This record gives sequence, structure tokens and C-alpha cells, in this order.
Amino acid sequence: MEIFLQQIINGLVLGSMYALVALGYTMVYGIINLINFAHGEVLMVGALTSWTVVGALAGSGLPGWALLLISLP
Repeated sequence: MEIFLQQIINGLVLGSMYALVALGYTMVYGIINLINFAHGEVLMVGALTSWTVVGALAGSGLPGWALLLISLP
């Protein structure tokens, strides 16, 4: 049962990320009526930056939620 609940949570998190990406595409297309092909690159740069900051601060002893708050802005 524990594995099932974890898979439900994983699916909800992944689905939420897909929804945010789709919302970004929709907003850009709706405003400027052009498809922004660099949208994926911008998302990857943001993800890589957050991952790098969390990795650099992982040995600092801060809890995970604090690392997440530091890396997001």
C-alpha cells in the first residue's frame, strides 16, 4: 500500500509539472500569437540552476524545505 501511495504522489507531482509547462505555452501563445520554441530551454536552465544550488547547499545542514525555498527564486 505504501508503494501505491508513493506512485499516486509521484503521478500528481509529474502531472502538475506538465500542467505548468502547458500553461506557460498557452499564455505565451495567447498573448503574442507565436509559438516560443525557446520555452523548453528556459525551463531547463531554471531546473539546472535550482538543482545546482540545492547540490551546493546540501552539505550545509539545512533542511530540505529550506533548500527548496533558497533555490526557487
